[in-house]
Amino acid sequence: MSADVSPYSVSNLRRQYQQAAASKEAGEKFHKLMAAYNQQDAVVVAYKAAAEAIRARDASMFNKLTYVQNASKLFDQAVKLDGSNPEIRFLRLSVESNLPSFLGLSQHVEDDRQFLVQTLLQHPKSGLDTETFGIVRSFMVDRGHVSDEEAQKLTQL
Repeated sequence: MSADVSPYSVSNLRRQYQQAAASKEAGEKFHKLMAAYNQQDAVVVAYKAAAEAIRARDASMFNKLTYVQNASKLFDQAVKLDGSNPEIRFLRLSVESNLPSFLGLSQHVEDDRQFLVQTLLQHPKSGLDTETFGIVRSFMVDRGHVSDEEAQKLTQL
């Protein structure tokens, strides 16, 4: 089976993650797919963490915290496996920056933000393909995770 056909290929996970972020039904499908994953590929583990976070969004108040804590543990695991991978750090930032601060689960936001700004500024030698670079750059600029000066530099790339 070629890597592109695998349900766990990064390009497939990226697409499903974006769909899951937009729709509860897609979120449930994505969570079901990722819950079955039990390998140690760092990027796939990060997407599994993101699936837990999306599940938390759609869960009852009673279950939200469990899913968020699962996501946090999975992100820790993914970063331990490959802490220099910008896609992993981006996924963690995109989740943690949306969590309420009182949960105390957003402690990596500033580290991930700085890491990603420095990585993006190195593009095209950033280690990100063009599609991922565009997604990360848009997120960072649109969500205000960069200074005005950083935003100017990034939009010129």
